[in-house]
Amino acid sequence: MNIYALLVEDDLDLAASLIEYLELEGVTCDHAANGTHGLQLAREYKYDVIMLDRMLPKLDGLSLCARLRRDGLDVPVLMVTARDTLDDKIEGFEAGSDDYLVKPFALKELLLRVQALAKRRSSQPRRYVVGDLIVDTEQHHATRAGVRLALSPKEWALLEYMAKMSPNIVLRDEMQRAVWGEALPESNSLKVHMHKLRLKVDKPFSYPLIKTIPGVGFVLKEPSAV
Repeated sequence: MNIYALLVEDDLDLAASLIEYLELEGVTCDHAANGTHGLQLAREYKYDVIMLDRMLPKLDGLSLCARLRRDGLDVPVLMVTARDTLDDKIEGFEAGSDDYLVKPFALKELLLRVQALAKRRSSQPRRYVVGDLIVDTEQHHATRAGVRLALSPKEWALLEYMAKMSPNIVLRDEMQRAVWGEALPESNSLKVHMHKLRLKVDKPFSYPLIKTIPGVGFVLKEPSAV
C-alpha cells in the first residue's frame, strides 16, 4: 500500500528523522515547517494522511485543521504534539483531527497510526451516484445517463462537493469556502458558476438534480427524494 503523506512540523531535526523512517516503510512524505505552508500544500495536493504538529509558526495546528475542514477537505489528520491533557485532545478532535499522538512516541506507533488512517481513507467512496448522475472522484469526471459532462475546474469542484454531501443541504458559505478557500469570490461568482453547472448537469436531461434552497444553499438529490 503506497501512502502519500504531509508532515507539518517546525522542528527540522525531528521532521528529518520522521521522514527518513517513514519513507523506509513505504510512506512518501512532503514537509512544511509552518502552518501557512502546510495549508497551501494540503489544498494543492491530494494526501492520504496529514501529520500535524499543534504548536506551529504562522498558523497553529488547530487552526490549520479547522480550515481544512471548512474547505471541505476530508483527508485524515493525525495531530502529533506534546500537549497531552484531556482538554488538549478534546480541542484537537473538535478542530477536526481524526487521531491524536502525544510526543514522545515510538516510531512504530506513528507508522501504525498513519497506515490505519490511510487504510480508512482508501475505503471511502470514490464514486457518488445520485439518480443517473455518477461523480467519479478517482477518475475526476462525471457522467449523467451515460453522457460525459464537460466541466470547468470550478464546476467540477462544486459538483464534487455537493455529491459528497448529498442528500444533505450545502450552505452557501460552506460551498464557497470549500471551492474558493479563504479567498472568497465576488458576490455573484457562486451564482454564475452554479448557473453554468446547471446548464450541463440538468438542462439536457429529463429532470433536474440540483435544487436551490432560498436563503440557505443548494442540494443535489433525485426529485422524489427532495
